[in-house]
Amino acid sequence: MSGDEHQPAPRGSYAKGVARRQEILDRAIEVFAQRGSDRTSLRAIAEEVGVTHAALKHYFGSLEELLVAVYQESERRGDDEPSADQDETPVEALRRWTESNREVQGLVQLYSTLVATALEEGHPAAREFATSRFARVRADMARRVRHSQEAGRIRADVDPEAVAALVIAASDGLQTQWLLDASAPQDAALALLDQLLAAPRA
Repeated sequence: MSGDEHQPAPRGSYAKGVARRQEILDRAIEVFAQRGSDRTSLRAIAEEVGVTHAALKHYFGSLEELLVAVYQESERRGDDEPSADQDETPVEALRRWTESNREVQGLVQLYSTLVATALEEGHPAAREFATSRFARVRADMARRVRHSQEAGRIRADVDPEAVAALVIAASDGLQTQWLLDASAPQDAALALLDQLLAAPRA
C-alpha cells in the first residue's frame, strides 16, 4: 500500500479538529462577552463552555492562550463588518468602536485584562498579542490621519504617528474609565478630541 493511500484519514481528522476548536471558540466568545475574563481558571471556563478541561487544554494550551484566541476571533469578526469605513477619521472610527463595545462589555474587560497581563513577566502570549495589536492599530490610525489631512478634515501640522498613539491612549483610557464607572463622559471626551484635531475652517 502506497504512502498516498494513508493521507485522507489524517486530513479528515485534522479538519474535524479545526472544526471542533472553532466550535469551542464560538462558545467561549459567547461566555466571555457575557461575563468578561474575571481571571478564572481554565477548568471553570471549560465547565461554562460545556467541554472537558482536557479538551480545552488540548486546543488552547493555557488560559492565557485561550483569552488571546477569544479576543482575536471576536476582533476578526468585527473587522469584517461593512461599517468599518476606511474613510473615517480616527475619532469617527473610535466613536463607532465605542458604541459597538457597549454591547459586549465582557470582551472589553477581556481586552483590558490581556493588556494588563502583557505588562507582567512570564506571559509571552499576552505580550505578543498586545505588542502586535498596538503596532497594527497604530499603523491603521496613522493611515487614517494622513487620509483625513489630505482631505482637509484634520489639521496638517500634527504628526500622524503621534496622533495615532494619542487616539489609542484615549480609546483604552476611556474604556477603562467606562468599565469602572458607566457615567464617565466618553462621548464628550471624543467630541473634544475631534475638536482639537479638526482642521481650522477657512
